[in-house]
Amino acid sequence: MAEQRVQRRLAAIMAADVVGYSRLIETDEEGMRARLRGLSAELIDPKIAADGGRIVKTMGDGFLAEFASAVDAVRCALDILQAIARRNTDVDEENRIWFRIGINVGDITVEGDDIHGDGVNVAARLEGLSAPGEVYVSGTVYDQAAGKLAASFEALGEKSVKNIARPVRVYRAVLAGEDAARSADRPPVAQAPATLALPDKPSIAVLPFDNMSGDPEQEHFADGVVEALTAALSRIRAFFVIARNSAFAYKGRALNVREIGRELGVAYVLEGSVQRAGERVRITVQLIETEGGAHLWAEKYDGALDDIFDLQDRITEQ
Repeated sequence: MAEQRVQRRLAAIMAADVVGYSRLIETDEEGMRARLRGLSAELIDPKIAADGGRIVKTMGDGFLAEFASAVDAVRCALDILQAIARRNTDVDEENRIWFRIGINVGDITVEGDDIHGDGVNVAARLEGLSAPGEVYVSGTVYDQAAGKLAASFEALGEKSVKNIARPVRVYRAVLAGEDAARSADRPPVAQAPATLALPDKPSIAVLPFDNMSGDPEQEHFADGVVEALTAALSRIRAFFVIARNSAFAYKGRALNVREIGRELGVAYVLEGSVQRAGERVRITVQLIETEGGAHLWAEKYDGALDDIFDLQDRITEQ
């Protein structure tokens, strides 16, 4: 039987998440979730559809969308952020919802309704680099969109991002008529809390695991392991667990655990790596205390790919 060819295509990818999601949820979980649902139904979903995009998937604090055109993706992102800024004028500063967005044009692999590959990974890295209420785009997006819509692009130089071989040219997209440095309607970076108070229960963030397989296509497998561990820990009511997208904002960023602990307001982080060879998988994890950077526990788990759920359960129980 002939081997099935992997479906690939070139696409403009938009990755977005809510800044400070865990803090907002901790303050008023039901109210914040209702506000986000309303924002998606009334603004984000219709705008993406109107600009020819497709929402690939949504997470608690963000979404991933695909467009056929870089111009449409940038226009859509800027319009969404502008509309959110207008809505925020009637909301107390500490309860305002701010998104940050990264956009990249690149090759992706298609699995059902989901997409993977470096095209997606770079968009996620750009989103992690961007400031609240801003859109960061790659050089490929700039090359295709510059001069074709009512926006300007501020060059931020080349950035080295994790698991991407070459540095990425980064630009900040700005609506025409806005100050080149920052729109007055958007929060300065300093307004994003630099240090969050620790919750009154054990708090942890599961950071993105390194893909040690030597195959970029396995990046989504490593991300899936982290997502499953985050979900499993979140079901333990005695823990305060940082949302997946908030933790994934640190993917590719060179920050130490002390900085991450201060920014996310957690006492512990779980780091690790995933290595897959054929039908075998190895997961290495280490628990680190953020205040002093001490390694509290480390373990290695080997097993068959069919046992991946058992491996994840063993890590959670530890």
